[in-house]
Amino acid sequence: MSTHKLTIEFIINGQKRKIETTPFTRLLDLIRDDLHLTGTKEGCGKGECGACTIIMNHQLVASCLVLAPQADGAEIITIEGLGEKGKLDPIQEAFIETGAVQCGFCTPGMVLAAKKLLEENPHPNIEEIKRGISGNLCRCTGYKKIIEAINLAAKRLTQQLEEEKGKEKNV
Repeated sequence: MSTHKLTIEFIINGQKRKIETTPFTRLLDLIRDDLHLTGTKEGCGKGECGACTIIMNHQLVASCLVLAPQADGAEIITIEGLGEKGKLDPIQEAFIETGAVQCGFCTPGMVLAAKKLLEENPHPNIEEIKRGISGNLCRCTGYKKIIEAINLAAKRLTQQLEEEKGKEKNV
């Protein structure tokens, strides 16, 4: 049985991509196998664990539940899209500093969930952090260190914004 191929276009991690795929290819498989962005992991394959979390069109998405053609015209961010010019994102730095990374399998999804949370709520309390990462499972580190990391990142990002505002006033 031959499978019909189609071409989709999207922006991933700031780069415009045009790729041929089948109607039934999961976005997770396209990201990992075709684009070689292996930070996005397959955990459960049912959208319950968060290992395959990406940001698509400004929403957290379980890429194992999305067919690749649904990404046509989308803007996607994977863990590889965070940070700038070889520098880690402040959230990634906080995860490392607080020991919130152990096996690393859940980390990309957790970091992207934290990124989205802090974009929407730069000053979350502990309960809001817990809700923000609730779709992501961690079996090694436990959530205490992850929550500490997100809290640290929130404080640093707030401080960074305040410093930038101060510089603007002095110009």
